[in-house]
Amino acid sequence: MIVGICGAGTMGRGIAIASLLSGHRVVLFDIHEAAVDSACTFVKAQLQKAVEKGKLSPEAFEGAELGGGTELSLMHDCDIVIEAAAETLEIKHVLCTSLEGVVSSTCILATNTSSISIASIARVLQHPQRFAGLHFFNPAHIMKLVEVIRGPRTSDATVDACVEFALGLGKTPVVAKDAPGFIVNRIARNFYNESQRLVMEGAATVEITDTLIKGLGFKMGPFELMDLIGVDVNLDVTKSQWQQFFLEPRFTPSLLQQQTVDAGLYGRKTGRGFYDHSSTE
Repeated sequence: MIVGICGAGTMGRGIAIASLLSGHRVVLFDIHEAAVDSACTFVKAQLQKAVEKGKLSPEAFEGAELGGGTELSLMHDCDIVIEAAAETLEIKHVLCTSLEGVVSSTCILATNTSSISIASIARVLQHPQRFAGLHFFNPAHIMKLVEVIRGPRTSDATVDACVEFALGLGKTPVVAKDAPGFIVNRIARNFYNESQRLVMEGAATVEITDTLIKGLGFKMGPFELMDLIGVDVNLDVTKSQWQQFFLEPRFTPSLLQQQTVDAGLYGRKTGRGFYDHSSTE
């Protein structure tokens, strides 16, 4: 299978690794050539680590097919194309409508959106029946869960194909309806927001909150996780879900998170977020 991935950021890279580890050919697209080059270098390095850990054979590593570029025409022969671009409806509209003019009539189009409704993206498409949500979780090549989101006009065949694709990657697919935040992010908003309220009210520090949450069995605390995901990305998801629920108070974004983003402290990718990561990069 040829897997196209549009967006060479963190999620695009993870999906590429997962696809290559499963023997698929991968084509990466991004509007920035430097992003494609950086992503390909990163993906190959991760595959090399998989070889060293015995999770990938040297022969499979040599045979891994990874290509990419800045021309959307690269997606022409893909069997499935996963959009992993910025979490902005306008960008996704432009990208997905452009893809319709490039891919074959049998190609599945999917979005990795974590917050934007499938219906709102698909409304500009000529063939919305072949469009669905395929929401991976960071890091995509490690996390097992994948949400397969059925839009109002998504066909059963498309949902089945997405489930089969996820299973082929060794993932655990869960079919969700097209509701704000789907399943995981709807639950997770309270995980993040209540933790931030505790800190803002002075009931606990960032460090204490994370320590207590991990004491319940979570591998990472909410602030550690926001730093990994990207504080800015996490805030965008919170705002999107809040707006889709018509400003439901329990989903109200945190001023603490907004101030952190305003300061340019986006987490690991900038070296500092709620924590200082400069010494670990």
